[in-house]
Amino acid sequence: MDLSSPAFRDGGPIPPEYGYTEANVNPPLEIADTPAAAESLVLVVDDPDALEPAGKVWRHWLVWNVNPTRKRIPEDWATGTATAVEGENDYGEVGYGGPNPPDGEHTYRFRLFALDTTLDLDAGATLDDLERVMEGHVLEEASYEGTYAP
Repeated sequence: MDLSSPAFRDGGPIPPEYGYTEANVNPPLEIADTPAAAESLVLVVDDPDALEPAGKVWRHWLVWNVNPTRKRIPEDWATGTATAVEGENDYGEVGYGGPNPPDGEHTYRFRLFALDTTLDLDAGATLDDLERVMEGHVLEEASYEGTYAP
C-alpha cells in the first residue's frame, strides 16, 4: 500500500495553507495498492515532535471507515458519515486540525491503515478509542511525512 500527496514530497515542507492558523484544510492525499482484502481504511495524522513542548504526540486528524477503493482524499475533504467518520483531534475539535508547531519545525506523519473490517465507532471518538477497535484488524500500513515551520 502506498500513500502520497501531490501538494508536497515525502519528507518535504507542507505548504503553509494547510497550517492551523492559515486555511486549515487538509492536503490532498493519493492512495495506491490497497490490499484486496481490505474492508476499510483509517487515516491518522500526528506530530511526534510535539512530545517535548506539549508532553504528548499531538493528534491532528483521525478518519476511519474510508472506502478501501478510494484512490484520492481531496484537499479540504468534507467527509460526512456517508464517506468516512472523523474523530476528535488534540485541539478538541472533530475533523482536521493543521500543523501549528509552537517551537520551530516539526515533522508530521500521515499514516494509513488497511483494515479487515469496518469500525463501529461514533464520530468524535479519540485515538485511544480508535486504536482499541483497530487492534487485531490491521492488514497493512503506509506512511508519508512532511515538515512544517511557523
